[in-house]
Amino acid sequence: MRLLIYIHSLENGGAERVVSNLANYWVAIGWDVTVVTVASHTTDFYVLDPAVKRVSLNLAGNHRNLFAGFVRTFKRARALRGVLRTVQPEVALSAMHTANVVLALAAHGMPDLRTIGSEHNFPPKAPMSIIWETMRRHAYGRLAAVVALTRECAGWLAVHSHARRIPVIPNPVGWPLASHEPCISPASRCSSGRRLLLGVGRLSMEKNFSALIAIFARLASRHPAWDLVILGEGPLREDLQSQIQSAGLAHRVFLPGSVGNVGDWYSRASLYAMSSHFEGFPNTLVEAMAYGLPAVSFDCDTGPRDIIRHDIDGFLVAPGDAGAMEWALEKLMLDDGLRGDFASRAIEARERFSLKKISSMWEEVFAKPPHCARPADLPVKKQPEVRVP
Repeated sequence: MRLLIYIHSLENGGAERVVSNLANYWVAIGWDVTVVTVASHTTDFYVLDPAVKRVSLNLAGNHRNLFAGFVRTFKRARALRGVLRTVQPEVALSAMHTANVVLALAAHGMPDLRTIGSEHNFPPKAPMSIIWETMRRHAYGRLAAVVALTRECAGWLAVHSHARRIPVIPNPVGWPLASHEPCISPASRCSSGRRLLLGVGRLSMEKNFSALIAIFARLASRHPAWDLVILGEGPLREDLQSQIQSAGLAHRVFLPGSVGNVGDWYSRASLYAMSSHFEGFPNTLVEAMAYGLPAVSFDCDTGPRDIIRHDIDGFLVAPGDAGAMEWALEKLMLDDGLRGDFASRAIEARERFSLKKISSMWEEVFAKPPHCARPADLPVKKQPEVRVP
């Protein structure tokens, strides 16, 4: 298989990790893989196998106005079209909505090229301008398929885009995770013998870490052996740091930043928490469970309910219900046996979302498929949620 993957960058992020993991897996099984980014390779956070060919368009940057945005988009499409002509892949795969639109434009008039887009968020939770929404609606009809992470996303795309085929493929998990710089040892923040509640993600509004810190502030005095660590970087660092200081928790809550050895932190932790307002399909939740961490998450749209099996390997909490989140975390913090039971089943995520299993789902999409109905009427998976008794 000769495959080209197009994405904005390989900076620290969920879609970027997925692209890196899949590219490395596919080249390891003998595929010819080229990864093309808008941004320079100097911004890469994730490490590709040396056998993966790497092309940077060097066309990153924010547009100043609507016209400049159109010009930049078509420059990217023209540059990508040139790479497509040079590489001549059998399949071109794009990741995230703007990249999907650019691929649709770039591949126009190339009937032998199979083009696949992929959504990595839940669109109604991350609305774009009416111009981009219109472009997405029509551009998706030019792609052979648009892959969704969840059935909820697939149902939305069936109604709000002209996509012809919308398979549902979750993100894979790599286990164990490879380490790369920057590496920060958990021992540098966590004293021996301390229990660790872990969160991982961008320090931004949608991750809602302010709520997690507030919940831990209420738990801290009742559980003096526990600390909270949130890994990641983002625009809310100063606000979160100020919240920690105001709560008098500077010695109990830590923000080490982004790390390239996140697997070491999963191994060190005792419990994982996800407080997001919304997600696409959270890689960090799957990774934490693959490392044997029981998890508590708000049952937000979308992804957590497809990953956590409620009362089997973790707890799903009603979205925004801080009291229920506090109750669920405390239940697991108090009960070593329950944490152990959940942990023993959480590691099944390694197989449930293995690279081999998820890759086989992608291979079915890459092959010339039979007709596949649009999934507007697919049932949405629902699980029980924890509510305070």
